[in-house]
Amino acid sequence: MNLSPIATAYADTAAAPAGPEAMIVQFLPLIVIFGIFYFLLIRPQMKRAKEQRALIAAVSKGDEVVTNGGLAGRVMQAGEEYLHLEVAEGVVVKVQRNAVSLMLPKGTLKKL
Repeated sequence: MNLSPIATAYADTAAAPAGPEAMIVQFLPLIVIFGIFYFLLIRPQMKRAKEQRALIAAVSKGDEVVTNGGLAGRVMQAGEEYLHLEVAEGVVVKVQRNAVSLMLPKGTLKKL
């Protein structure tokens, strides 16, 4: 005895995917995003940090360097933690070894 002209609607009872396949499908976008971040951000930063550590370890007496603050000079004395830079004739500045940002080719300061 159906009094309503509209037939009864039943909820869709489609089964959700179950098992490990469903977990992989759900986490696949997160895995892809992490992979993109790793190859575009994390890996290049680690590579640059490794190169910077090698540069700092290779600084020795007579090298011409530029510090993070933009100070350019020739290394007069190299210690474990500090470098003595000659920035002008007779002017020697003591800086931390970690402050070195790049090494200049030999003779660059003579040209300036």
